[in-house]
Amino acid sequence: MKSLLLQIFTWWSGRTIGLRFHTWRHGERVGEDAMGNVYYQGGEDSEGRTRRWVVYKESSEPSQIPPGWHGWMHHRTDVAPPSETYEARDWEQAHQPNLTGTAGAYRPKGSILNQGARPTVTGDYDAWTPKS
Repeated sequence: MKSLLLQIFTWWSGRTIGLRFHTWRHGERVGEDAMGNVYYQGGEDSEGRTRRWVVYKESSEPSQIPPGWHGWMHHRTDVAPPSETYEARDWEQAHQPNLTGTAGAYRPKGSILNQGARPTVTGDYDAWTPKS
């Protein structure tokens, strides 16, 4: 009963009833990534392209999409990663969760939430003023 209510009323905890129905009716499974997210395509979007979507394994966190799948999702390539010999580039990094709003979030020097002191001003900058 709880999972049925979650599917009806929440979008962040996985596949909803509407997405489940749309996937059943129009979806063609394209592949799955290393994190367990499943990718589908089918139907057309407003621009006439094939619609593509992902069903996340756990919470709906778009930063979980690997670079190869990201390119496919945004129509930068028509070839999905499982159907080609996709190799990550040297500069691509492994997935890191989005830590915004948590204790692990990035806080630069001078931030109110950072315990450190603001960097000292060097005086090499002249502020712009009108009619100067």
